[in-house]
Amino acid sequence: MATTPPRAVIFDMDGTLTRPYLDFAAIHAAIGIPEPLLENMMAMLPGPERNRAFAILERFEDEAAEASELNDGARRVLDFLASRSVPSGLVTRNSRRSTERTLSKHGLRFDICVTRDDAPAKPRPEPLWIICESLRVEPGHALMVGDFKFDVLAGRNAGTRTALLTHGRRPGYLEEISPDHLLERLEDLLRLF
Repeated sequence: MATTPPRAVIFDMDGTLTRPYLDFAAIHAAIGIPEPLLENMMAMLPGPERNRAFAILERFEDEAAEASELNDGARRVLDFLASRSVPSGLVTRNSRRSTERTLSKHGLRFDICVTRDDAPAKPRPEPLWIICESLRVEPGHALMVGDFKFDVLAGRNAGTRTALLTHGRRPGYLEEISPDHLLERLEDLLRLF
C-alpha cells in the first residue's frame, strides 16, 4: 500500500459526500427491473419502455437532490484539499442533471465531474480514467473514495488507490473488495495527508 499522499482525490457523491437518500427498493419496485438496475436499464433497447424507466429513475434522483444533505465533514475535507491544491473529481452513477442540482444546492465545486451521462457507470474504470486524464494524474497516484463496493471496484479496475467510507459499519462484502483504506468517517481521509 502506498504511503505517499494521493495527488488527486476522486469522490463518489451519494452516501459519500451526501447522506444516503435514494430508496433503491422503491426505485426497483417502481421500474420493475432486476439488479443490477442501472446496467439493465442501459441495456434496454431505445423506446418507450426505456424512456419510462429513466423518467422514473430521474424523478427519484431529482427528489434526492432537493432533499440532499452533506455528510459530516464533507465541507471540511473539500476545503482542506483545496487549501493544499490537491485536485478533486466527482464520479457518480446519477444523471448530470441531478448531480448539478446537488452540487449547486451545497455550493460544491470539483475540477471535473463525470456522471452516467458522460461515461459507463462504476464499477467500470472509464469514468476514473477520464478524471485522472483531465487532472493529469496517473491512476496509481489518485485515490477513489466511496461508500459502496462499486466505488472500490471502480478504483481497482482503474488502477487507483481506494478508500471505503463505512459510516461505522462493517459491510459483508469487505473481504471481497479489500479497499486500501477504511474510513469510519469522511474526515478520516485527512490522516492520509
